[in-house]
Amino acid sequence: MNRMKKNLKKTLAISASLALLLAACGKSEPNDANESDAKLSVVTTFYPMYEFSRQVAGDLANVVALIPAGAEPHDWEPSAQDMAKVKDADVFVYNGIVEGWVDAALSSASSDKRVVVRASEGLTTLEGAAEEEEGEEAHEHGHTGGEHAEDPHVWLDPGLAQREVAAIEAAFEKADPANKDTYKKNADAYIAELKALDEAYREGLKDVKTIQFVTQHAAFGYLAHAYGLEQVPIAGLSPEQEPSPGKMAEIVEFAKAHQVKTIFFETLVDPQVARTVADEIGAKTDVLNPLEGLTEEDKKNGLDYIGIMKKNLEALVEALNA
Repeated sequence: MNRMKKNLKKTLAISASLALLLAACGKSEPNDANESDAKLSVVTTFYPMYEFSRQVAGDLANVVALIPAGAEPHDWEPSAQDMAKVKDADVFVYNGIVEGWVDAALSSASSDKRVVVRASEGLTTLEGAAEEEEGEEAHEHGHTGGEHAEDPHVWLDPGLAQREVAAIEAAFEKADPANKDTYKKNADAYIAELKALDEAYREGLKDVKTIQFVTQHAAFGYLAHAYGLEQVPIAGLSPEQEPSPGKMAEIVEFAKAHQVKTIFFETLVDPQVARTVADEIGAKTDVLNPLEGLTEEDKKNGLDYIGIMKKNLEALVEALNA
């Protein structure tokens, strides 16, 4: 019910934003007319969609992400300016599931020319926990809730990421068929990098001492599923969800019983819950990055999807072999 209320509020806010935009300035103007005329205009939602699109586009498109660096995408909502970008886009790329505002935005900012791609379309999705679930069974199954929601984090499985890249390539070819050979060449090259990343994960994780890892939130179900691991989340899919005292006690008991040495927390989220559990059991904390957005530090260090996924692998290998 809370999720339905949030989606309704987002729909109303998006419609109001578009009305204000149209009343204030009529048809939106491109940021750079020369650039917009020469290249495909691609609007993406958040970082993985931006990075995958950028890799496929190469120099043939202007690719932008609506959700800025450092912003948490689960509850982000578009402004009137963002709606103008959606309306004027040649291609609009979104993951699906995580961006609850997209359907309303596309309906309000309608366009006959725009090609829309839901990159996760056709993928087999996993259930993630939305509300708390009591008992050891929750830990054994990687669940933290009695009410389950569709898990959006498909991009954290390099195998599924390849399929998202292929879906984006198909959209680019539809929008700009004259350059389809270049889009395919770019996509094939990036998919080869993702295949190498997948192989690195399989090799690095095949002989770890334990397969269970504790995370602050349930963002890593696809990664765990792909490589035979078990995610044990303290809280559910939403970064806003905080565990009850009873849930915290269960996690502490589980971590002690399984001699967990590392409690993982995510970027863009307050790590206090993970630190509390770690302090209680004498463990350390470390970062697993769900790649929902780059931080300014990531950008300064020249990190991208593959670079951060390699850092995630290093952190997992260390934790699971401790």
